Amino acid sequence: MSVETIHLRPGHEISRVIRGGWQLAGDHGPVDRAQAIRDMEAFVDAGLFTFDCADIYTGVEEMIGEFIADLRARRGATVADRVCVHTKLVPDLTRLGDLRADEVEAIVDRSLQRLQIDQLDLVQFFWWDLSLGNAVESLDVLKTLQQKGKIKTFGTTNWDRQAMQRFVDAGFDIASAQVQFSVLDRRPQNGLTDWAAQNDMMLICYGTLAGGFITEKWLGAPDPGFEFENRSLIKYRLIIDEFGPWERFQALLQALKDVGDKHGVSLSAVATRWVLGQPQVAAGIVGARYARHLPQTLQTFEFELDADDHKTLNAVLDLADGPEGDVYSLEGDRTSRHGRIMKYNLNTNPNDAVHGANG
Repeated sequence: MSVETIHLRPGHEISRVIRGGWQLAGDHGPVDRAQAIRDMEAFVDAGLFTFDCADIYTGVEEMIGEFIADLRARRGATVADRVCVHTKLVPDLTRLGDLRADEVEAIVDRSLQRLQIDQLDLVQFFWWDLSLGNAVESLDVLKTLQQKGKIKTFGTTNWDRQAMQRFVDAGFDIASAQVQFSVLDRRPQNGLTDWAAQNDMMLICYGTLAGGFITEKWLGAPDPGFEFENRSLIKYRLIIDEFGPWERFQALLQALKDVGDKHGVSLSAVATRWVLGQPQVAAGIVGARYARHLPQTLQTFEFELDADDHKTLNAVLDLADGPEGDVYSLEGDRTSRHGRIMKYNLNTNPNDAVHGANG
């Protein structure tokens, strides 16, 4: 078994399963910070050398930075430089109307400082509301930062093809789009995958395991409703509801397990393999907090899905009610039940020192 890799752009190689960071942030339950940092090394040594984080994932860039610095000190720059970090740049909703170029650069500099590296491998850009301010100008600042060597590659997150088209038309080389894509949520198939192929863009997929719902833990479990302390579980329970009643979700889990039993792997490995098999998909993000989840994650690379496997899964998928529409269409409506659980101002405020001397 060898971990599959792919190039987003020449010189930018990633593992096809990416270790996610959202569940290491606040509002996602207790995290043993020291253990999570120590366990990052096991993922890298196993071949899962790509990490996903964001400027708005509280404390996560710092955790990865501590790991990289420790790895560099103990095992040298060659090993440490193998770690590939994908972060995001997500200005606050309240700042979109007046965000300055120096503020954008300061946020990038802050990520570099937190991660303790000289160049961000991938900056995935997002703008909460494209009717506010000038997102194209802000992304243009990142071009300058790329020329300075602070950024290697550009990507976006949570935009549909209509939103991204204006940036493609403006001449930006966007290598990837991070979007929600899973057996539960197939919205990227509604035009995005074809458009991405036409524009030399790959998909990096989150929600691959629906925040842990697509695991054996939930097979046969009663409907928990919608009351969770963990925002991730609330988010994905809402997606399950779009897919259909809880009983249909259980049928999907059973189908995944049937396929997994055939191949001697977990149902979550089957779900991840399904995502990796979709057109234009570069990688799937799996939010494994600790190394104890690593063996099950690596099962993804031990098998391929055959025609009979797809038939088994499609028997349930073809019954799905949704989710319908373009990627992020449900979440992008701030008044919807999907949008109301989001936090829109986690980055900075006008008086934050990160904005620099002119802030």
